[in-house]
Amino acid sequence: MSEDKTKSATAKPAKTGKNRRKSRELALKGLYHSFLNQTPLRQVLLVLADDEDLARADEDYFRQLLEGVLEKREELDQRLSSFLDRPVAELSPIEHAVLCLAAYELIFDPSIPYRVAINEGVELAKLYGGTDGHKYVNGVLDKLAAEARPNEARSNAVKRVTH
Repeated sequence: MSEDKTKSATAKPAKTGKNRRKSRELALKGLYHSFLNQTPLRQVLLVLADDEDLARADEDYFRQLLEGVLEKREELDQRLSSFLDRPVAELSPIEHAVLCLAAYELIFDPSIPYRVAINEGVELAKLYGGTDGHKYVNGVLDKLAAEARPNEARSNAVKRVTH
């Protein structure tokens, strides 16, 4: 076998560079823009079309998140409000957008493990939010996860106690 064939037979598949973390970051940017300016989805998509992160994101997942959160915003706000220490309107726009994004995954996308949804929300809050905003986001999402995914949350709690 030639050297080229050996390399191609054992080489890992090329990474496409498309990832869900970038999709979440882009969706967060879009939600922030929409929440601050009451911008409709079509205009948000136009604004983000030139974003350099779009090439690295999973564009389908980005659109699913952005469209889903904007479509379900009222329901998401209602579900989140029972776990907040203040009215939704008093949240910072970034924390609000992060909470809605992670809540959307927790409530409407069971293919995403609940720990992943929470961790990704916390990471976005660390990157873009206020000094201790990630702690607040974590607390709210933990409570929401227990309600939205009781079996998954209970299973994880049992694992932590037994180990």
